[in-house]
Amino acid sequence: MVSDYGPIAIFFVIVIGFAAVSLGLSRLLAPRNPGRVKSETYESGIEPTGEAQRRFDIRYYTIAMLFVLFDIEAIFLYPWAVTYDALGVYGFVEMMLFIVLLLAAYAYAWRKGALDLG
Repeated sequence: MVSDYGPIAIFFVIVIGFAAVSLGLSRLLAPRNPGRVKSETYESGIEPTGEAQRRFDIRYYTIAMLFVLFDIEAIFLYPWAVTYDALGVYGFVEMMLFIVLLLAAYAYAWRKGALDLG
C-alpha cells in the first residue's frame, strides 16, 4: 500500500525542492537597490491619489455572499446532473426542493434590494 504512493511522495518532494531552490536563488541573485519610486504603489499606470484605506460600500459584500450562495448551488447541481438516472424519483424530488429553496432565497434577496447597485 505504501509503495503505491511512492511516486506521488517523490513528486511532492521534487516540487517542494524545486520551489525552495527557485526562491532561494531569486533571493540570492536578485539586485537590491530600493528607492522611493520603487516603493510607491503602482496601479494600472495611474498615479495614486487619496488614502489607501478607503471604505467601500457594503453592497459589494452582499453581492459576494450571493455569488457564494449560487456557486454552492452549482457545486451541488453538477453531481446530481451526472447521477440523475441512478437517483430516481427520490433524487429528483430532493433536488427540486433544493432548487425551490434557492429560488426563494433569490426572490428574498431581490425583494430586499440586494441586487440593486444603483
